[in-house]
Amino acid sequence: MAESAAGTTITVQGEYSAWYPAERATVRASVHIDGADRDRVFTRAVESSDAVRNLIESIHDKAAGPITWWSSDSVRVWSERPWNNEGTQLRPVYHAALDLSAKFSEFDALTRWVESAVEIDGVTISSIGWSLTESTRTTATVEVRSRAVKDAVAKATVFAQSIGLGSVTATALADPGMLGDPSGGGGGGMHSEFARGSMDSMMVGGHGGSELQLKPEEIEVASAVDARFIAR
Repeated sequence: MAESAAGTTITVQGEYSAWYPAERATVRASVHIDGADRDRVFTRAVESSDAVRNLIESIHDKAAGPITWWSSDSVRVWSERPWNNEGTQLRPVYHAALDLSAKFSEFDALTRWVESAVEIDGVTISSIGWSLTESTRTTATVEVRSRAVKDAVAKATVFAQSIGLGSVTATALADPGMLGDPSGGGGGGMHSEFARGSMDSMMVGGHGGSELQLKPEEIEVASAVDARFIAR
């Protein structure tokens, strides 16, 4: 706080965050085949990638879902010559791989798709990312920014009252660190979104079958704002 003839300057940072249930899930899958015969490795990779694409295309609908978007790479092929424990270089091992991504609007459909995909030769699920729709994200951003500003006003008011002053009037609002006070901002902008979720391990067995449990956690949308006030 700084005093002047016009009043006392109060600089604060307002913060607010809210949690929202995930609405979309982006799964990232990879196909990786290796072996001693280049042509055979390539053929198996193409067969597996085609099978994954068929799984995607069969339920892809941009508007209705459950897959609203997807993409895939071309098959990449390379080789390496490993060394054994005795220092002898062995015959080439060939690799073929590609990555695929798909966004789901229905999590039950995602679970079923993952269970089918991992049965395909060479397929692994790399990650699942959780997110909000653009509409929800926009609404949430407006809400948390407004609440962050209100939090700044409340803080400034408490500071003013604690030194016997009355009303506060805002003179500046900015993203953190943009008011020129090196001690008042952490950077990173006014809005941020954090997505948390997990994919429980899949239990596979010849007697009990397989069970996959996906557990999306809520997504935090947070905002911070630096504000400067004059208190009189």
